Amino acid sequence: MRRVIGPLVFGVIGVALLVSLGVWQLQRLEVKEAKLAAIAAMLGAAPGTLPKVARAGADRYRGVIVMGFITGEAVYKLDSLRDGGPGRRVIAVLQIGSRRILVDRGILPDGVEGAPQRPHGTVVEGNLDWPQEVDSYTPPPEGDLWFARDVQAMAAALGTEPVMIVARAATGDGIVPVPVDTSTIPNNHWQYAVTWFSLAAVWLGMTGALVWRIRQRDD
Repeated sequence: MRRVIGPLVFGVIGVALLVSLGVWQLQRLEVKEAKLAAIAAMLGAAPGTLPKVARAGADRYRGVIVMGFITGEAVYKLDSLRDGGPGRRVIAVLQIGSRRILVDRGILPDGVEGAPQRPHGTVVEGNLDWPQEVDSYTPPPEGDLWFARDVQAMAAALGTEPVMIVARAATGDGIVPVPVDTSTIPNNHWQYAVTWFSLAAVWLGMTGALVWRIRQRDD
């Protein structure tokens, strides 16, 4: 009997730890789903005016509608449309009175004739966003071609406030809008929970098998 105490205690501790990790992931799932529901409500709400000082923490996903002037200044991010092939995402300068901000007009598909640098007045309805796409593997921009949306860096390059509206509707020039939605926000906590609970079950089975073998030898 003494020979099984050590493996049994070790097995129980391992199972308890793995189960606790699974429960923790379920708790995080509940928090994430509440956050996604709040974001979805913001995305679907009627647009308001652009805040005088927009902040990433407080105003991300806020719906806004503004009237301004597309100056023709822009940078482009390599991108693609879902089921629509590759293209360039157009990040343009929008002049609103004395303010200059960024507007993500959407994607100009490869092979489509467009005029993204044509200055014109427009009304932009969309959502404020500060995408977190840059990591240590992101190449630096090559001229006006970028490989990730970096609001701070793009604003510095174009001389605007570090504020970006992602257009909900078309702004012309053959550009296809790509509105903000929750599909790009990862939510893998259920899969993680299943993984931890599965490991707990495997650990429990291995512990039971080991205890059975030790008892068989003793007998």
